[in-house]
Amino acid sequence: MKAIYQSFIAIFAICGLCSCSDFLDEHIPQATLSDEQVKNPENAEAMVVSAYAIFTTAEDINSSFSMWNFDVRSDDAYKGGSGTSDGDVFHQLEVQQGVLTTNWNINDMWVRLYNSLSRVNSAIALLNETDDSYAMKHQRLAEMKFLRAYGHFLLKRLYKNIPFVNNENLTYDEYNELSNTTYTNDEGWQLIIDDLMEAYNTLPQTQADKGRPTKASAAAFLAKVYLYKAYRQDDANSNQVTTINQADLEKVIEFTSPSLYTNYGLEDDIHNNFRPEEQYENGKESLWAIQYSRNDGSTYGNLNWSYGLIPPNIPGATDGGCDFYKPSQNLVNAYRTGADGLPLIDNFNQKDYDKATDNADPRLFLTVGIPGLPYMFNKNYMMEETSIWSRSNGLYGYNVSLKQNVDPALIDNYLIKGSYWASPMNRIVFRYADVLLERAEAYAQLGNSEQAIALVNQIRSRAAASTQMIGNYQNTYGVKMYITNYKGSYSKEETIKIVKMERRLELGMESERFFDLVRWGDAATVINKYYAEEIDNCGIYRDAHFTANKDEYLPIPFSQISASNGHYTQNVGNW
Repeated sequence: MKAIYQSFIAIFAICGLCSCSDFLDEHIPQATLSDEQVKNPENAEAMVVSAYAIFTTAEDINSSFSMWNFDVRSDDAYKGGSGTSDGDVFHQLEVQQGVLTTNWNINDMWVRLYNSLSRVNSAIALLNETDDSYAMKHQRLAEMKFLRAYGHFLLKRLYKNIPFVNNENLTYDEYNELSNTTYTNDEGWQLIIDDLMEAYNTLPQTQADKGRPTKASAAAFLAKVYLYKAYRQDDANSNQVTTINQADLEKVIEFTSPSLYTNYGLEDDIHNNFRPEEQYENGKESLWAIQYSRNDGSTYGNLNWSYGLIPPNIPGATDGGCDFYKPSQNLVNAYRTGADGLPLIDNFNQKDYDKATDNADPRLFLTVGIPGLPYMFNKNYMMEETSIWSRSNGLYGYNVSLKQNVDPALIDNYLIKGSYWASPMNRIVFRYADVLLERAEAYAQLGNSEQAIALVNQIRSRAAASTQMIGNYQNTYGVKMYITNYKGSYSKEETIKIVKMERRLELGMESERFFDLVRWGDAATVINKYYAEEIDNCGIYRDAHFTANKDEYLPIPFSQISASNGHYTQNVGNW
């Protein structure tokens, strides 16, 4: 009983939103569960379902667990909207000026994610008390450890120094004494790995319910966390990468072994990963996805509202679309290819992409909607350089993201209007292409260039074949698509650059870019160069500046530090 009681306390105590006395008065359960109720598997199952559900219900348009709102700090995307005052706190993050620890968005994501972790810990506590005769007990515990790792992972990428709540049996006083600097950066990643290893050792190869993680899901997650851990940032006074740990890289190789992914592989066409129709969801590339739906008996179903700000405002179609998260010109230029069909890694941004003259990687047209081409591959919605395609009248350009959006022809079926636009399209958290690229990156850093390039070429071969939606673009719209594989031998330094570029091209507008730049230690250099070069395309960057050893992570929210009774320490950077 004690563990269950404490897990209810966890829901509010970790958020720092109320004083201890107020919490005790208002939030302690007035009823207790009998021993029979505690041990009842049906109650445990209900709590597990609740823990899964909060990873959809706790997010919203301003705090999407996909992290698109926070990827506007990268060189992939502009904030968008009607102007700089539309979502002004995200504008401040985009230009890294005027960001305050009291900004609502800084605290909002913290609260939502810790509320999610509290729900998971409640499930773990109840499962621990459930009768051992319950056949699914240990598998469900493994699933909850996976979810707990996921919540901590999202928090750590955002804030770096966080309090870990991976003991579901903490007392009330122990919760109030948690510190966000108990563990070094490396030790924090290891705590996440510890939860994931428990999951990995128990989870089955397949699950009847697609939203539950499998052994391969845990392996993919472990590979990602080990890759973050490898780039050591353990200097308490900076966010610099001091070393790249070989043992961690070897763990990445271990957990990306093809033998672990016998039920998975690359889709024939990358676009299949971003289609809402049921036949495309939970495909062979989807290792674990947040499950959304439209036919669950409720008015709107379990729809994904967290992308609600992204659709453009098309009169007569997506009226009310807010036009946020717009692909940058820099990202578009990155898809240019040379006469050899390879990326122009060092000089792709010397000129803006011209569809009439420039060769391009086919993934450009599956990632970015560009004026002169059909929006979402529907010729009834041709994109133009007009206010229809830019609520800011061109301040943020006229390009539109394609990976989060749905063809307007599917309105009322797969694109549904409520307070904002929503879709039942799943959001893939771990996809097999990312596993291949993580394996390539580990090989590159370990000096095995041949293996790394071979993996990159797998991704590029699939990109070349991804033409089901754009097969007529060259003849109908005059674009030039040309992509080839890498040939020959490359030095370690060249291979690392190739892998980093391929990650950007493959995962463009999937909200990985900013976090990649931070873990590599490249953020300040790349983003300040981006600011300087992008001014002509987006004038908001005129006074932008990325400050190293500060802007890599969000500040710890003021309200959380105030409520921590001195146990939380602000991140470096003199916030």
